Amino acid sequence: MNDTDTDAASRPDLLEKVTGRAVYASDISVPGMAQGRILRSTVPHARIVRLDCAAAAALEDVITVLTGADLASLAQDHWGLFLKDRPVIAVDKVRYVGEPVALVVAETAAIAEAALDLIDVDYEDLPFVDNAVSAIAQGAPLLHESHETIADFYFKGEAKPVAGSNVFQKFQVSTGDVDAAEAAAAGVFEHSYSFPGVSHFALEPHCVVAAFEEADLTVWSGAQSPTAVQKVLSRVFGLALANIRVIVPHVGGGFGGKASVKVEPLVAAAAYKARRPVRVALSLEESMLTCRRLGAEITLRTAVDENGKVLAKRAAILLDGGAYADTGPAVAVKAAHRVIGPYGIENLEIEAKAVYTNTVPGAAFRSIGGPQAVWATESQMDEIAESLTIDPVELRRRNLLPRGGKILDTLRPLDVDMGEMLSQADRAMTALGSGPAAGLAMAATDPGIMPIGGALVRVLADGSIVVMSNSVEIGQGVRAVLREVAAKTLNQDPAAIRVANPDTAAAPFDWGTGASRSTVIMGLAVEDAARDASDQILALAASVFDGAPNDIRLVPRGVAHGDDVLSFQNLYHKAFGVDSGEVVGRAMVTPVRGGSDFTKSPLFWETAVGACDVEVDEETGEVAVSRYVGVADIGRAINRTGAEGQEEGASVQGMGHAMFEHLDYVDGQPVNATPVAYRVPAAGDIPAHAHTVLIENGDGPGPMGAKGMGEGGILPVAPAIANALARRHGIRIRDLPLTPERIWRALRNRGDDAP
Repeated sequence: MNDTDTDAASRPDLLEKVTGRAVYASDISVPGMAQGRILRSTVPHARIVRLDCAAAAALEDVITVLTGADLASLAQDHWGLFLKDRPVIAVDKVRYVGEPVALVVAETAAIAEAALDLIDVDYEDLPFVDNAVSAIAQGAPLLHESHETIADFYFKGEAKPVAGSNVFQKFQVSTGDVDAAEAAAAGVFEHSYSFPGVSHFALEPHCVVAAFEEADLTVWSGAQSPTAVQKVLSRVFGLALANIRVIVPHVGGGFGGKASVKVEPLVAAAAYKARRPVRVALSLEESMLTCRRLGAEITLRTAVDENGKVLAKRAAILLDGGAYADTGPAVAVKAAHRVIGPYGIENLEIEAKAVYTNTVPGAAFRSIGGPQAVWATESQMDEIAESLTIDPVELRRRNLLPRGGKILDTLRPLDVDMGEMLSQADRAMTALGSGPAAGLAMAATDPGIMPIGGALVRVLADGSIVVMSNSVEIGQGVRAVLREVAAKTLNQDPAAIRVANPDTAAAPFDWGTGASRSTVIMGLAVEDAARDASDQILALAASVFDGAPNDIRLVPRGVAHGDDVLSFQNLYHKAFGVDSGEVVGRAMVTPVRGGSDFTKSPLFWETAVGACDVEVDEETGEVAVSRYVGVADIGRAINRTGAEGQEEGASVQGMGHAMFEHLDYVDGQPVNATPVAYRVPAAGDIPAHAHTVLIENGDGPGPMGAKGMGEGGILPVAPAIANALARRHGIRIRDLPLTPERIWRALRNRGDDAP
C-alpha cells in the first residue's frame, strides 16, 4: 500500500454513499415537478394504426400525454450518434418490445401509472427478426428503409451502412495475401463462436429530470457523457448549447449503459409539452429494455505453420445491434481490431458487420467489441494448441508481438511486454496453490479515447480547492484519481480538495466518461490546470515577497519563501487588498497538447491476462471458478485500491457473461428481461482464491506515467474459463454463457479419448 491508500483517499464519496447522503438523479426535486411514466410497445415490429390517449388525458391530475404526433414542433424528431435513426418517441412504427409509444405526465407517479392503462393502441404486426443471422438473410424484413449518417459525431469516422439491408455498419481490415498464406500453411483451422446479448444491470436505473425556463433547458441525469447529452438536445430542440445545462449528480453504475444519450430527449420533450419540470425514473426492468451489449456470431479461419506460427487469419464478425444503431458502428470497428489479439499476423481479412434486429438497442458496454472478439480469438488459440499438441501458453509466446511491434499499421505500436504479463500470471497462479492455471487468455485492446477534455482548478482563499470537470464518477474511482493528481501537482493535502459534480454550465467541455480515458485525458487536464493555478499563485507570491517565482514554493494551504510562510488567505489579502478571492487554473487537453501527438490511436494499449482454474460438478454441470489471477499493465497506479478494485470488478463482471448472463428472445419477445429472471454474479460466485497483478513501469501518457484501465480485465475471463473446462474436463463449448445445461450436455457427449 502507498500513503494515499486510506479509505478516504481511495473513495472520496464513501461517507456520502454509505450514510445515504449522496444525491442521485432520482433524488432531485424541482418546484412544480411532475412525474412521467412510459407506455411501451408489446410487439416487436408493427405499424401504429391507432393510438387513443383521450381517456388517459382526461384522468384527473394528468397534465399531458406525449406521443409521436407531438414531435412536429421539435427542430429534429430523430436523433443518433452515427445514424439519425432513433425517434424521440415512436412515430408510426415500433421496432422492438419495450420501445416508448406514449409518455403520461401527471401530478404523481401513481396517477401516471394508472393513466397508462387507459391508453388504447392498435398495431398492425409486421414481420420481424430477433437475431442477427435472420437479419441478414435474403428477404429479411427491413427495420429502416434508409440510413441517414452523421459524419464524425461521436468517434472518428462514420457508419458505413449497406443500402437496402439491415446492415448499419460494415468495417473491413485487409492486409497481406491471406489466400497465399493459407496455401502455404501446415494447417487451417475454422471455428465459430457465439456471444449473447447482455444487460448492463447497473444498480441505479436510468432517471432524468428536465425543466424548461423559457428558452433554457436544464437536465439532471445519471449520464456518462453530459456534453453528448447537451449536443443531442441542442439539435432536437434547436437551442444553442449555451441554453442547455446538463447536471450529473452521483451515478449508481453505468458500464456504458449510460454513455452517450439514452432517455434524455424523451424526458425533455415531455417537459417541453407539459410546460412543467418532469421526472422520469425507470425501473430496473425498463432499463433492461433501454440498452444492452451487442451479441455476436464470430467465425475465425486461422492458418498456421508446423510450429504454430499464425500465418493468416480471416474473421467474420456479425453483431446484433438491436433496433437502433446507437454506438454499434464503433463497436464493430473495435471488434475488428480486437479480434486480432496481441499477435503478429501479416495476413488478415476481417469483416465486422453490425445489423438491426427487432430487439433492445445495442450500446456501449465495458470494452466495446472486446469481450466478443477476445472470446473467439482466445478460445481458438487453445483449440489450435490442442490440435498441434503445443502448450497453449507456448503457442501464444510464439506469436506474441514484442514491445514496439505493430498489430496494424494504422495503430500505434504496442507499448507493453505481453510475455512478461504471461510470466506474472503464471507466478501468481502458482502462489495461489495447486500449480499452473488450467485456463488462460490474453488481450490487447485499443481504447476508444477521444483526446479532448478540459478542467478548472480553483484555489480558494481558505486553502480549499475545487476541481471542476465533466468527468463522471460511475464507480471507477475517478474522483480519487483527479483529487490525487491535483494534490500532487499543487503540493496540497488531498483532504483539502473537492471534485465537483459534472455540470456543463460550470465545467469545461469533455467528450465523456468511458473508453478508459478518464485517468489519461482528464488526469492530464487537471494536472495542467493545477500547474496553471500554481504558476499564478507563485507569481502573486513573488510580487508579495519581492522575489522571483522560482524562489517560492507551495506548501499545504499556502506558500513559502525561505522560512516565511503565508496562507493563501493572507497571500490573497496582500495581493488583492481584501482577504478574499481565488486563483483559477484552466487547461484543455487536445490532440496537439504541448506539441505531442495525440492523434494516433490508441494513446496507449490496454492489456490483460487472465488465468484460472475451475471446479465442475459433473452430475449437474455447475461450474465454479476456484482460482483466478488477473494481470494488467497500467503504467502507474495513482490510486492502488481503486485500480485493484477496477480490475477485480471487471473480472467478476466477465464471469457473469461467461457463466450465466444472457438476454433471451422467443418470437421477438424478451423472456428474461427482469431482475428476477436475469442472473448476475453474486458474492458466492467470486473465486475463493483471487489475485490482481498491476504492472507499473510509469510509461503511460497520463499523469505520473499512468495508462487508462478498467476495461481490459473483463476480456480474458470467458475464454480462460472455457479453456479450463477443455483442459480439465475435456469439453469445448463455443457458445456463451457456459450454463450448467450446456456443460452437462457437453460432459455427456464428450469422447472417450478426450483429454
